[in-house]
Amino acid sequence: MLQKIIIILVFLNSFLVSAQNEQLALQYFDDGEFEKALTIFEESSQKQPSNFFFFQKIIECQQQLKQYEKVEELISKRKDKNNQPLLLIELGYNYQLQKNTDKAEKNYELAIQEVDKEPNYAYQVANSFEKKVLLEWALKAYETAQKKNPKLNFDYQSALLHGQLGKLDLMLQKLLDYSYSNQENTALVQNQLSRFLLDDVDGAFANEIKKGLLLKTQKSQDVYWNQFLSWYFVQQKEYGKAFVQEKAVYKRNPDSFYNIVTLAKLAIDEKQNEDATSILTFVLENTENLDLQMQAHHFLVSMEIESALEKDYLALDLKLQGVLKKYGVTPFSLELQILTAHFEAFYLKQTDSGKQLLQNALQLPLNIREESRVKMELANILVYDEKFNQAILYYAQVEENLKNDVLAHEASFKLAKANFYKRDFDWTLQQVKNLKQSPSLLIANDAVELFLLIEDNSVEDSLRIALQDYAKAEFQLYQKKNDEALQSFLTILQKHKGKSIEESTLFKVGKIYEEKNDYAKAIQYYQNILEQHKDGIYKDEALFFSAEIYRKHLLDIEKAKQLYEKIVLEHPDSLYFTESRKQYRTLRGDSTI
Repeated sequence: MLQKIIIILVFLNSFLVSAQNEQLALQYFDDGEFEKALTIFEESSQKQPSNFFFFQKIIECQQQLKQYEKVEELISKRKDKNNQPLLLIELGYNYQLQKNTDKAEKNYELAIQEVDKEPNYAYQVANSFEKKVLLEWALKAYETAQKKNPKLNFDYQSALLHGQLGKLDLMLQKLLDYSYSNQENTALVQNQLSRFLLDDVDGAFANEIKKGLLLKTQKSQDVYWNQFLSWYFVQQKEYGKAFVQEKAVYKRNPDSFYNIVTLAKLAIDEKQNEDATSILTFVLENTENLDLQMQAHHFLVSMEIESALEKDYLALDLKLQGVLKKYGVTPFSLELQILTAHFEAFYLKQTDSGKQLLQNALQLPLNIREESRVKMELANILVYDEKFNQAILYYAQVEENLKNDVLAHEASFKLAKANFYKRDFDWTLQQVKNLKQSPSLLIANDAVELFLLIEDNSVEDSLRIALQDYAKAEFQLYQKKNDEALQSFLTILQKHKGKSIEESTLFKVGKIYEEKNDYAKAIQYYQNILEQHKDGIYKDEALFFSAEIYRKHLLDIEKAKQLYEKIVLEHPDSLYFTESRKQYRTLRGDSTI
Protein backbone atom coordinates (compact mmCIF):
# COMPACT_ATOMS: atom_id res chain seq x y z
CA MET A 1 0.00 0.00 0.00
CA LEU A 2 2.83 2.37 0.97
CA GLN A 3 4.58 1.63 -2.33
CA LYS A 4 1.43 2.57 -4.28
CA ILE A 5 1.17 5.87 -2.38
CA ILE A 6 4.82 6.67 -3.14
CA ILE A 7 4.28 5.94 -6.85
CA ILE A 8 1.22 8.19 -6.91
CA LEU A 9 3.10 11.01 -5.14
CA VAL A 10 6.03 10.72 -7.54
CA PHE A 11 3.62 10.83 -10.49
CA LEU A 12 1.82 13.88 -9.12
CA ASN A 13 5.11 15.64 -8.45
CA SER A 14 6.28 14.88 -11.99
CA PHE A 15 2.98 16.18 -13.38
CA LEU A 16 3.24 19.43 -11.41
CA VAL A 17 6.85 20.01 -12.48
CA SER A 18 5.87 19.39 -16.12
CA ALA A 19 2.98 21.85 -15.87
CA GLN A 20 5.24 24.49 -14.31
CA ASN A 21 7.83 24.02 -17.05
CA GLU A 22 5.17 24.35 -19.74
CA GLN A 23 3.90 27.56 -18.14
CA LEU A 24 7.44 28.94 -17.97
CA ALA A 25 8.04 28.09 -21.64
CA LEU A 26 4.84 29.83 -22.67
CA GLN A 27 5.86 32.89 -20.66
CA TYR A 28 9.24 32.97 -22.40
CA PHE A 29 7.46 32.64 -25.77
CA ASP A 30 5.08 35.54 -24.98
CA ASP A 31 8.06 37.65 -23.88
CA GLY A 32 9.90 36.97 -27.14
CA GLU A 33 12.62 34.86 -25.51
CA PHE A 34 12.29 32.10 -28.10
CA GLU A 35 15.60 30.32 -27.46
CA LYS A 36 14.75 29.78 -23.78
CA ALA A 37 11.23 28.65 -24.69
CA LEU A 38 12.60 26.29 -27.35
CA THR A 39 14.91 24.54 -24.87
CA ILE A 40 12.06 23.78 -22.48
CA PHE A 41 9.65 22.67 -25.21
CA GLU A 42 12.29 20.32 -26.64
CA GLU A 43 12.84 18.76 -23.20
CA SER A 44 9.07 18.30 -22.79
CA SER A 45 8.75 16.81 -26.27
CA GLN A 46 11.45 14.21 -25.54
CA LYS A 47 9.37 13.00 -22.59
CA GLN A 48 6.12 13.07 -24.62
CA PRO A 49 7.15 12.60 -28.28
CA SER A 50 3.55 12.06 -29.46
CA ASN A 51 2.32 15.35 -27.94
CA PHE A 52 1.44 17.54 -30.96
CA PHE A 53 1.24 20.71 -28.84
CA PHE A 54 4.94 20.56 -27.88
CA PHE A 55 5.86 19.71 -31.47
CA GLN A 56 3.93 22.73 -32.74
CA LYS A 57 5.48 25.11 -30.18
CA ILE A 58 8.97 23.89 -31.13
CA ILE A 59 8.19 24.71 -34.77
CA GLU A 60 6.87 28.16 -33.84
CA CYS A 61 9.99 28.94 -31.80
CA GLN A 62 12.26 27.84 -34.64
CA GLN A 63 10.27 29.90 -37.14
CA GLN A 64 10.59 32.97 -34.92
CA LEU A 65 14.34 32.30 -34.91
CA LYS A 66 14.21 31.88 -38.75
CA GLN A 67 15.43 28.26 -38.50
CA TYR A 68 13.27 27.19 -41.44
CA GLU A 69 15.43 24.26 -42.56
CA LYS A 70 15.26 22.74 -39.07
CA VAL A 71 11.48 23.11 -39.15
CA GLU A 72 11.25 21.35 -42.50
CA GLU A 73 13.49 18.54 -41.25
CA LEU A 74 11.40 18.14 -38.08
CA ILE A 75 8.12 18.02 -40.03
CA SER A 76 9.53 15.50 -42.53
CA LYS A 77 10.63 13.16 -39.73
CA ARG A 78 7.20 13.32 -38.14
CA LYS A 79 5.49 12.78 -41.52
CA ASP A 80 7.50 9.57 -42.00
CA LYS A 81 5.97 8.21 -38.80
CA ASN A 82 2.46 9.70 -39.06
CA ASN A 83 1.26 11.37 -42.25
CA GLN A 84 -1.28 13.74 -40.62
CA PRO A 85 -2.96 16.43 -42.81
CA LEU A 86 -1.97 19.04 -40.22
CA LEU A 87 1.71 18.43 -41.02
CA LEU A 88 1.05 19.45 -44.62
CA ILE A 89 -0.35 22.75 -43.38
CA GLU A 90 2.64 23.26 -41.06
CA LEU A 91 5.03 22.54 -43.93
CA GLY A 92 3.14 24.85 -46.26
CA TYR A 93 3.14 27.63 -43.69
CA ASN A 94 6.90 27.20 -43.21
CA TYR A 95 7.32 27.80 -46.96
CA GLN A 96 4.96 30.77 -46.78
CA LEU A 97 7.13 32.40 -44.11
CA GLN A 98 10.01 32.08 -46.58
CA LYS A 99 7.79 33.74 -49.22
CA ASN A 100 7.77 30.55 -51.31
CA THR A 101 4.10 30.83 -52.26
CA ASP A 102 4.05 28.01 -54.83
CA LYS A 103 5.36 25.38 -52.42
CA ALA A 104 3.11 26.71 -49.65
CA GLU A 105 -0.06 26.43 -51.75
CA LYS A 106 0.98 23.02 -53.05
CA ASN A 107 1.05 21.68 -49.49
CA TYR A 108 -2.20 23.44 -48.57
CA GLU A 109 -3.82 21.79 -51.59
CA LEU A 110 -2.49 18.40 -50.47
CA ALA A 111 -4.16 18.98 -47.07
CA ILE A 112 -7.44 19.74 -48.84
CA GLN A 113 -7.06 16.51 -50.84
CA GLU A 114 -6.79 14.62 -47.55
CA VAL A 115 -10.12 16.16 -46.53
CA ASP A 116 -11.58 15.04 -49.85
CA LYS A 117 -10.47 11.49 -49.05
CA GLU A 118 -11.70 11.66 -45.46
CA PRO A 119 -14.28 14.46 -44.86
CA ASN A 120 -14.10 13.94 -41.09
CA TYR A 121 -10.70 15.67 -41.18
CA ALA A 122 -12.45 18.93 -42.11
CA TYR A 123 -12.83 20.52 -38.71
CA GLN A 124 -9.25 19.70 -37.69
CA VAL A 125 -7.77 20.96 -40.96
CA ALA A 126 -9.95 24.09 -41.15
CA ASN A 127 -9.16 24.96 -37.54
CA SER A 128 -5.43 24.71 -38.29
CA PHE A 129 -5.82 27.01 -41.31
CA GLU A 130 -7.88 29.47 -39.27
CA LYS A 131 -5.25 29.69 -36.51
CA LYS A 132 -2.80 30.80 -39.18
CA VAL A 133 -5.36 33.30 -40.54
CA LEU A 134 -5.59 31.34 -43.80
CA LEU A 135 -9.34 31.90 -43.89
CA GLU A 136 -9.97 31.13 -47.56
CA TRP A 137 -8.22 27.76 -47.15
CA ALA A 138 -10.21 27.03 -43.99
CA LEU A 139 -13.38 27.76 -45.94
CA LYS A 140 -12.22 25.47 -48.75
CA ALA A 141 -11.70 22.64 -46.24
CA TYR A 142 -15.29 22.90 -45.00
CA GLU A 143 -16.75 23.21 -48.50
CA THR A 144 -14.74 20.19 -49.72
CA ALA A 145 -15.95 18.03 -46.82
CA GLN A 146 -19.58 19.07 -47.23
CA LYS A 147 -19.49 18.45 -50.96
CA LYS A 148 -18.02 14.99 -50.40
CA ASN A 149 -20.44 14.15 -47.59
CA PRO A 150 -23.64 16.25 -47.71
CA LYS A 151 -24.69 14.84 -44.33
CA LEU A 152 -21.97 16.94 -42.70
CA ASN A 153 -23.02 20.48 -41.85
CA PHE A 154 -20.41 23.18 -41.51
CA ASP A 155 -22.74 26.10 -42.28
CA TYR A 156 -22.10 27.74 -38.90
CA GLN A 157 -18.30 27.52 -39.15
CA SER A 158 -18.34 28.62 -42.81
CA ALA A 159 -20.63 31.52 -41.97
CA LEU A 160 -18.24 32.89 -39.35
CA LEU A 161 -15.35 32.62 -41.80
CA HIS A 162 -17.35 34.57 -44.40
CA GLY A 163 -17.96 37.19 -41.71
CA GLN A 164 -14.24 37.48 -40.93
CA LEU A 165 -13.59 37.87 -44.66
CA GLY A 166 -16.08 40.75 -44.79
CA LYS A 167 -18.65 38.81 -46.83
CA LEU A 168 -21.52 39.63 -44.48
CA ASP A 169 -24.24 38.73 -47.00
CA LEU A 170 -22.93 35.16 -47.30
CA MET A 171 -22.44 34.95 -43.55
CA LEU A 172 -26.04 35.99 -42.94
CA GLN A 173 -27.45 33.55 -45.49
CA LYS A 174 -25.54 30.61 -44.00
CA LEU A 175 -26.34 31.55 -40.39
CA LEU A 176 -30.06 31.79 -41.10
CA ASP A 177 -30.06 28.45 -42.93
CA TYR A 178 -28.08 26.86 -40.12
CA SER A 179 -30.38 28.23 -37.40
CA TYR A 180 -33.48 26.90 -39.16
CA SER A 181 -31.94 23.45 -39.61
CA ASN A 182 -30.64 23.43 -36.02
CA GLN A 183 -33.24 25.40 -34.10
CA GLU A 184 -31.80 24.36 -30.75
CA ASN A 185 -28.82 26.58 -31.68
CA THR A 186 -30.87 29.67 -32.55
CA ALA A 187 -29.57 31.59 -29.52
CA LEU A 188 -25.99 30.86 -30.63
CA VAL A 189 -26.70 32.32 -34.08
CA GLN A 190 -28.46 35.35 -32.62
CA ASN A 191 -25.51 36.03 -30.32
CA GLN A 192 -23.19 36.07 -33.33
CA LEU A 193 -25.48 38.44 -35.22
CA SER A 194 -25.64 40.70 -32.15
CA ARG A 195 -21.85 41.02 -32.16
CA PHE A 196 -21.84 42.18 -35.77
CA LEU A 197 -24.72 44.58 -35.06
CA LEU A 198 -22.65 46.24 -32.34
CA ASP A 199 -20.05 47.22 -34.95
CA ASP A 200 -22.65 48.15 -37.56
CA VAL A 201 -22.23 51.92 -37.39
CA ASP A 202 -23.93 52.76 -40.70
CA GLY A 203 -26.83 50.31 -40.26
CA ALA A 204 -26.10 48.43 -43.49
CA PHE A 205 -25.87 45.02 -41.84
CA ALA A 206 -29.00 45.65 -39.77
CA ASN A 207 -30.90 46.31 -42.98
CA GLU A 208 -29.49 43.12 -44.52
CA ILE A 209 -30.76 41.09 -41.56
CA LYS A 210 -34.16 42.72 -41.83
CA LYS A 211 -34.41 42.04 -45.56
CA GLY A 212 -33.27 38.45 -45.11
CA LEU A 213 -35.79 37.73 -42.38
CA LEU A 214 -38.66 39.44 -44.17
CA LEU A 215 -37.97 37.30 -47.23
CA LYS A 216 -38.01 34.20 -45.03
CA THR A 217 -41.40 35.14 -43.54
CA GLN A 218 -42.82 35.75 -47.02
CA LYS A 219 -41.58 32.45 -48.44
CA SER A 220 -42.39 30.30 -45.42
CA GLN A 221 -45.41 30.04 -43.13
CA ASP A 222 -43.25 28.71 -40.29
CA VAL A 223 -43.63 30.85 -37.14
CA TYR A 224 -39.92 30.34 -36.54
CA TRP A 225 -39.18 33.26 -38.85
CA ASN A 226 -41.76 35.50 -37.15
CA GLN A 227 -40.06 34.77 -33.83
CA PHE A 228 -36.66 35.50 -35.34
CA LEU A 229 -37.91 38.75 -36.85
CA SER A 230 -39.40 39.69 -33.48
CA TRP A 231 -35.97 39.11 -31.93
CA TYR A 232 -34.42 41.41 -34.54
CA PHE A 233 -36.89 44.23 -33.87
CA VAL A 234 -36.24 43.88 -30.12
CA GLN A 235 -32.50 44.33 -30.77
CA GLN A 236 -33.40 47.52 -32.64
CA LYS A 237 -35.80 48.52 -29.82
CA GLU A 238 -38.68 48.68 -32.30
CA TYR A 239 -41.20 47.05 -30.00
CA GLY A 240 -44.28 47.93 -32.04
CA LYS A 241 -42.87 46.04 -35.02
CA ALA A 242 -41.85 43.14 -32.77
CA PHE A 243 -45.46 43.04 -31.51
CA VAL A 244 -46.76 42.57 -35.07
CA GLN A 245 -44.59 39.46 -35.35
CA GLU A 246 -45.55 38.16 -31.92
CA LYS A 247 -49.24 38.47 -32.81
CA ALA A 248 -48.59 36.35 -35.90
CA VAL A 249 -46.92 33.76 -33.68
CA TYR A 250 -49.79 33.88 -31.17
CA LYS A 251 -52.42 33.15 -33.82
CA ARG A 252 -50.74 29.81 -34.51
CA ASN A 253 -49.36 29.20 -31.03
CA PRO A 254 -51.52 30.61 -28.19
CA ASP A 255 -48.98 29.35 -25.62
CA SER A 256 -46.66 32.19 -26.67
CA PHE A 257 -48.57 34.80 -24.64
CA TYR A 258 -45.84 35.22 -22.03
CA ASN A 259 -43.51 36.43 -24.80
CA ILE A 260 -45.98 39.22 -25.54
CA VAL A 261 -46.08 40.33 -21.89
CA THR A 262 -42.28 40.31 -21.79
CA LEU A 263 -42.27 42.47 -24.91
CA ALA A 264 -44.54 44.99 -23.16
CA LYS A 265 -42.13 45.14 -20.22
CA LEU A 266 -39.23 45.85 -22.57
CA ALA A 267 -41.22 48.64 -24.23
CA ILE A 268 -41.99 50.17 -20.79
CA ASP A 269 -38.33 50.04 -19.78
CA GLU A 270 -37.48 51.99 -22.95
CA LYS A 271 -40.28 54.51 -22.30
CA GLN A 272 -42.15 53.42 -25.43
CA ASN A 273 -45.44 53.69 -23.58
CA GLU A 274 -47.69 53.90 -26.63
CA ASP A 275 -46.45 50.54 -27.94
CA ALA A 276 -46.57 49.06 -24.44
CA THR A 277 -50.19 50.16 -24.00
CA SER A 278 -51.21 48.56 -27.32
CA ILE A 279 -49.50 45.31 -26.35
CA LEU A 280 -51.03 45.18 -22.87
CA THR A 281 -54.51 46.03 -24.16
CA PHE A 282 -54.17 43.09 -26.55
CA VAL A 283 -53.22 40.86 -23.61
CA LEU A 284 -56.28 41.87 -21.56
CA GLU A 285 -58.56 41.31 -24.55
CA ASN A 286 -57.21 37.88 -25.40
CA THR A 287 -56.36 35.95 -22.24
CA GLU A 288 -58.25 34.39 -19.36
CA ASN A 289 -55.00 33.73 -17.50
CA LEU A 290 -55.30 35.65 -14.21
CA ASP A 291 -51.57 35.95 -13.74
CA LEU A 292 -51.14 37.54 -17.18
CA GLN A 293 -54.12 39.82 -16.58
CA MET A 294 -52.65 41.04 -13.31
CA GLN A 295 -49.27 41.67 -14.92
CA ALA A 296 -50.96 43.65 -17.68
CA HIS A 297 -52.95 45.75 -15.18
CA HIS A 298 -49.83 46.30 -13.12
CA PHE A 299 -47.84 47.58 -16.09
CA LEU A 300 -50.69 49.77 -17.38
CA VAL A 301 -51.29 51.47 -14.04
CA SER A 302 -47.53 51.88 -13.49
CA MET A 303 -47.31 53.82 -16.75
CA GLU A 304 -50.29 55.98 -15.80
CA ILE A 305 -48.73 56.77 -12.42
CA GLU A 306 -45.46 57.80 -14.03
CA SER A 307 -47.10 60.43 -16.19
CA ALA A 308 -49.94 61.44 -13.83
CA LEU A 309 -50.60 64.91 -12.49
CA GLU A 310 -51.68 65.46 -8.91
CA LYS A 311 -55.29 65.94 -9.99
CA ASP A 312 -55.24 62.38 -11.36
CA TYR A 313 -54.12 60.73 -8.11
CA LEU A 314 -57.57 60.07 -6.66
CA ALA A 315 -58.80 58.34 -9.83
CA LEU A 316 -55.64 56.25 -9.96
CA ASP A 317 -56.03 55.26 -6.32
CA LEU A 318 -59.56 54.09 -7.02
CA LYS A 319 -58.35 52.13 -10.04
CA LEU A 320 -55.64 50.42 -8.00
CA GLN A 321 -58.04 49.54 -5.22
CA GLY A 322 -60.53 48.18 -7.76
CA VAL A 323 -57.96 45.96 -9.48
CA LEU A 324 -56.69 44.71 -6.11
CA LYS A 325 -60.23 43.93 -5.00
CA LYS A 326 -60.89 42.04 -8.25
CA TYR A 327 -57.89 39.73 -7.86
CA GLY A 328 -57.76 39.60 -4.06
CA VAL A 329 -54.90 40.00 -1.57
CA THR A 330 -52.97 36.80 -2.27
CA PRO A 331 -49.39 35.89 -3.18
CA PHE A 332 -50.49 36.01 -6.84
CA SER A 333 -51.36 39.71 -6.62
CA LEU A 334 -48.17 40.63 -4.76
CA GLU A 335 -46.82 43.04 -7.41
CA LEU A 336 -50.16 44.92 -7.38
CA GLN A 337 -49.95 45.18 -3.57
CA ILE A 338 -46.41 46.54 -3.75
CA LEU A 339 -47.42 49.06 -6.44
CA THR A 340 -50.42 50.19 -4.37
CA ALA A 341 -48.26 50.64 -1.24
CA HIS A 342 -45.72 52.65 -3.24
CA PHE A 343 -48.43 54.88 -4.70
CA GLU A 344 -50.01 55.54 -1.30
CA ALA A 345 -46.68 56.45 0.28
CA PHE A 346 -44.92 58.40 -2.44
CA TYR A 347 -47.86 60.05 -4.20
CA LEU A 348 -50.69 60.26 -1.67
CA LYS A 349 -48.20 60.82 1.23
CA GLN A 350 -50.01 58.14 3.24
CA THR A 351 -46.91 56.29 4.43
CA ASP A 352 -48.61 54.49 7.33
CA SER A 353 -51.20 53.04 4.97
CA GLY A 354 -48.48 51.90 2.55
CA LYS A 355 -46.42 50.29 5.32
CA GLN A 356 -49.45 48.49 6.73
CA LEU A 357 -50.31 47.03 3.34
CA LEU A 358 -46.78 45.66 3.05
CA GLN A 359 -46.74 44.32 6.62
CA ASN A 360 -49.96 42.45 5.79
CA ALA A 361 -48.31 41.09 2.64
CA LEU A 362 -45.47 39.66 4.74
CA GLN A 363 -48.03 37.46 6.52
CA LEU A 364 -48.85 35.71 3.24
CA PRO A 365 -47.14 32.40 2.31
CA LEU A 366 -44.36 33.94 0.21
CA ASN A 367 -41.14 32.48 -1.13
CA ILE A 368 -37.84 34.14 -0.21
CA ARG A 369 -37.72 36.27 -3.35
CA GLU A 370 -41.30 37.51 -2.94
CA GLU A 371 -40.61 38.31 0.70
CA SER A 372 -37.51 40.24 -0.34
CA ARG A 373 -39.51 42.28 -2.88
CA VAL A 374 -41.92 43.31 -0.09
CA LYS A 375 -39.10 44.17 2.30
CA MET A 376 -37.39 46.23 -0.38
CA GLU A 377 -40.48 48.41 -0.86
CA LEU A 378 -41.02 48.62 2.90
CA ALA A 379 -37.45 49.91 3.23
CA ASN A 380 -38.09 52.44 0.45
CA ILE A 381 -41.05 53.86 2.37
CA LEU A 382 -39.07 53.93 5.63
CA VAL A 383 -36.40 55.98 3.86
CA TYR A 384 -39.14 58.34 2.67
CA ASP A 385 -40.20 58.66 6.33
CA GLU A 386 -36.56 59.39 7.29
CA LYS A 387 -36.42 56.21 9.38
CA PHE A 388 -33.08 55.35 7.87
CA ASN A 389 -31.85 52.80 10.41
CA GLN A 390 -35.00 50.67 10.10
CA ALA A 391 -34.77 50.87 6.31
CA ILE A 392 -31.12 49.80 6.38
CA LEU A 393 -32.05 46.68 8.38
CA TYR A 394 -34.57 45.63 5.72
CA TYR A 395 -32.15 46.31 2.86
CA ALA A 396 -29.53 44.24 4.70
CA GLN A 397 -32.00 41.34 5.03
CA VAL A 398 -32.59 41.39 1.26
CA GLU A 399 -28.81 41.38 0.70
CA GLU A 400 -28.41 38.40 3.01
CA ASN A 401 -31.34 36.39 1.68
CA LEU A 402 -30.53 36.81 -2.04
CA LYS A 403 -26.74 36.82 -2.16
CA ASN A 404 -25.28 37.55 -5.62
CA ASP A 405 -28.77 38.17 -7.03
CA VAL A 406 -29.40 41.40 -8.95
CA LEU A 407 -32.08 42.27 -6.38
CA ALA A 408 -29.44 41.95 -3.65
CA HIS A 409 -27.17 44.36 -5.55
CA GLU A 410 -30.11 46.76 -5.89
CA ALA A 411 -30.70 46.51 -2.14
CA SER A 412 -26.99 47.20 -1.53
CA PHE A 413 -27.14 50.34 -3.63
CA LYS A 414 -30.33 51.56 -1.96
CA LEU A 415 -28.71 50.89 1.40
CA ALA A 416 -25.79 53.07 0.30
CA LYS A 417 -28.19 55.81 -0.83
CA ALA A 418 -30.00 55.68 2.52
CA ASN A 419 -26.69 56.35 4.25
CA PHE A 420 -25.98 59.10 1.73
CA TYR A 421 -29.29 60.78 2.57
CA LYS A 422 -28.44 60.63 6.29
CA ARG A 423 -25.00 62.07 5.33
CA ASP A 424 -22.88 59.15 6.45
CA PHE A 425 -20.57 59.64 3.47
CA ASP A 426 -17.67 57.44 4.57
CA TRP A 427 -19.90 54.41 4.94
CA THR A 428 -21.58 55.18 1.61
CA LEU A 429 -18.19 55.41 -0.07
CA GLN A 430 -17.21 51.98 1.23
CA GLN A 431 -20.47 50.43 0.03
CA VAL A 432 -20.42 51.84 -3.51
CA LYS A 433 -16.75 50.93 -3.90
CA ASN A 434 -17.84 47.26 -3.81
CA LEU A 435 -20.80 47.88 -6.12
CA LYS A 436 -18.67 49.29 -8.94
CA GLN A 437 -18.19 45.69 -10.09
CA SER A 438 -21.90 44.81 -9.94
CA PRO A 439 -23.10 42.49 -12.75
CA SER A 440 -25.91 44.98 -13.31
CA LEU A 441 -24.56 47.66 -15.65
CA LEU A 442 -27.03 50.26 -14.36
CA ILE A 443 -26.17 49.62 -10.70
CA ALA A 444 -22.44 49.63 -11.46
CA ASN A 445 -22.82 52.91 -13.37
CA ASP A 446 -24.82 54.52 -10.53
CA ALA A 447 -22.29 53.25 -8.00
CA VAL A 448 -19.39 54.79 -9.95
CA GLU A 449 -21.22 58.13 -10.18
CA LEU A 450 -21.96 58.19 -6.43
CA PHE A 451 -18.39 57.10 -5.61
CA LEU A 452 -16.90 59.89 -7.73
CA LEU A 453 -19.38 62.43 -6.34
CA ILE A 454 -18.32 61.74 -2.75
CA GLU A 455 -14.61 61.31 -3.47
CA ASP A 456 -14.27 64.42 -5.65
CA ASN A 457 -16.17 66.60 -3.20
CA SER A 458 -14.25 65.35 -0.17
CA VAL A 459 -10.82 66.36 -1.51
CA GLU A 460 -11.47 70.09 -1.92
CA ASP A 461 -13.95 70.40 0.98
CA SER A 462 -12.89 68.47 4.10
CA LEU A 463 -16.08 69.49 5.91
CA ARG A 464 -18.13 68.28 2.92
CA ILE A 465 -20.49 71.26 3.13
CA ALA A 466 -21.41 71.11 -0.57
CA LEU A 467 -21.95 67.36 -0.33
CA GLN A 468 -24.30 67.80 2.62
CA ASP A 469 -26.32 70.37 0.68
CA TYR A 470 -26.42 68.02 -2.30
CA ALA A 471 -27.58 65.06 -0.18
CA LYS A 472 -30.40 67.20 1.22
CA ALA A 473 -31.52 68.22 -2.29
CA GLU A 474 -31.33 64.63 -3.56
CA PHE A 475 -33.46 63.45 -0.64
CA GLN A 476 -36.08 66.07 -1.49
CA LEU A 477 -36.14 64.62 -4.99
CA TYR A 478 -36.56 61.12 -3.53
CA GLN A 479 -39.57 62.40 -1.57
CA LYS A 480 -40.96 63.87 -4.82
CA LYS A 481 -40.66 67.41 -3.45
CA ASN A 482 -39.41 68.58 -6.82
CA ASP A 483 -39.92 72.33 -6.36
CA GLU A 484 -38.04 72.30 -3.07
CA ALA A 485 -35.31 70.16 -4.57
CA LEU A 486 -34.96 72.57 -7.51
CA GLN A 487 -34.44 75.52 -5.18
CA SER A 488 -31.90 73.54 -3.15
CA PHE A 489 -29.91 72.60 -6.26
CA LEU A 490 -30.00 76.20 -7.57
CA THR A 491 -28.69 77.38 -4.20
CA ILE A 492 -25.83 74.89 -4.47
CA LEU A 493 -24.90 76.37 -7.86
CA GLN A 494 -24.73 79.83 -6.26
CA LYS A 495 -22.89 78.81 -3.06
CA HIS A 496 -20.42 76.38 -4.63
CA LYS A 497 -19.85 77.84 -8.09
CA GLY A 498 -16.84 76.33 -9.86
CA LYS A 499 -16.45 73.46 -7.40
CA SER A 500 -16.64 69.74 -8.17
CA ILE A 501 -20.28 69.56 -7.08
CA GLU A 502 -21.27 71.85 -9.94
CA GLU A 503 -21.41 69.32 -12.78
CA SER A 504 -23.74 66.81 -11.12
CA THR A 505 -25.90 69.69 -9.82
CA LEU A 506 -26.25 71.14 -13.33
CA PHE A 507 -27.41 67.73 -14.51
CA LYS A 508 -30.00 67.43 -11.72
CA VAL A 509 -31.37 70.90 -12.47
CA GLY A 510 -31.59 70.05 -16.17
CA LYS A 511 -33.55 66.86 -15.41
CA ILE A 512 -35.99 68.67 -13.12
CA TYR A 513 -36.70 71.35 -15.74
CA GLU A 514 -37.14 68.61 -18.33
CA GLU A 515 -39.75 66.91 -16.12
CA LYS A 516 -41.49 70.27 -15.76
CA ASN A 517 -41.59 70.47 -19.58
CA ASP A 518 -39.45 73.63 -19.47
CA TYR A 519 -37.28 72.36 -22.30
CA ALA A 520 -35.45 75.62 -23.01
CA LYS A 521 -34.09 75.77 -19.46
CA ALA A 522 -33.26 72.06 -19.47
CA ILE A 523 -31.22 72.51 -22.66
CA GLN A 524 -29.48 75.52 -21.08
CA TYR A 525 -28.25 73.51 -18.09
CA TYR A 526 -27.20 70.55 -20.22
CA GLN A 527 -25.29 72.98 -22.45
CA ASN A 528 -23.52 74.36 -19.38
CA ILE A 529 -22.20 70.85 -18.70
CA LEU A 530 -20.94 70.52 -22.28
CA GLU A 531 -19.21 73.91 -22.17
CA GLN A 532 -17.90 74.03 -18.59
CA HIS A 533 -17.23 70.33 -17.89
CA LYS A 534 -15.94 68.93 -21.18
CA ASP A 535 -14.12 66.08 -19.44
CA GLY A 536 -16.84 65.39 -16.89
CA ILE A 537 -18.77 62.18 -16.33
CA TYR A 538 -22.13 63.65 -17.38
CA LYS A 539 -21.11 64.69 -20.89
CA ASP A 540 -22.81 61.78 -22.66
CA GLU A 541 -25.97 62.23 -20.55
CA ALA A 542 -26.08 65.94 -21.40
CA LEU A 543 -25.68 65.14 -25.11
CA PHE A 544 -28.30 62.39 -25.09
CA PHE A 545 -31.02 64.20 -23.15
CA SER A 546 -30.47 67.35 -25.20
CA ALA A 547 -30.83 65.28 -28.38
CA GLU A 548 -34.03 63.71 -27.05
CA ILE A 549 -35.52 67.14 -26.30
CA TYR A 550 -34.64 68.47 -29.75
CA ARG A 551 -36.11 65.36 -31.42
CA LYS A 552 -39.27 64.84 -29.38
CA HIS A 553 -40.28 68.29 -28.20
CA LEU A 554 -38.52 71.06 -30.12
CA LEU A 555 -38.70 69.13 -33.42
CA ASP A 556 -35.24 70.32 -34.46
CA ILE A 557 -34.20 67.17 -36.30
CA GLU A 558 -30.87 68.51 -37.58
CA LYS A 559 -29.73 69.54 -34.10
CA ALA A 560 -30.84 66.22 -32.62
CA LYS A 561 -28.96 64.32 -35.34
CA GLN A 562 -25.73 66.22 -34.61
CA LEU A 563 -25.93 65.42 -30.89
CA TYR A 564 -26.71 61.71 -31.45
CA GLU A 565 -23.77 61.55 -33.85
CA LYS A 566 -21.41 62.96 -31.19
CA ILE A 567 -22.44 60.18 -28.80
CA VAL A 568 -21.92 57.52 -31.49
CA LEU A 569 -18.48 58.84 -32.44
CA GLU A 570 -17.15 60.00 -29.08
CA HIS A 571 -18.88 57.86 -26.44
CA PRO A 572 -18.99 54.21 -27.61
CA ASP A 573 -19.05 53.00 -23.97
CA SER A 574 -22.05 55.13 -23.01
CA LEU A 575 -25.23 53.51 -21.72
CA TYR A 576 -26.99 55.64 -24.35
CA PHE A 577 -24.84 54.50 -27.28
CA THR A 578 -27.25 51.91 -28.73
CA GLU A 579 -30.29 54.19 -28.61
CA SER A 580 -28.27 57.13 -29.98
CA ARG A 581 -27.04 55.04 -32.89
CA LYS A 582 -30.58 53.91 -33.68
CA GLN A 583 -31.97 57.46 -33.59
CA TYR A 584 -29.04 58.83 -35.60
CA ARG A 585 -29.63 56.27 -38.36
CA THR A 586 -33.35 57.03 -38.41
CA LEU A 587 -32.85 60.81 -38.58
CA ARG A 588 -30.19 60.35 -41.24
CA GLY A 589 -32.79 58.59 -43.38
CA ASP A 590 -31.45 55.05 -43.41
CA SER A 591 -33.77 52.60 -45.16
CA THR A 592 -36.60 51.30 -43.00
CA ILE A 593 -38.52 48.41 -44.47
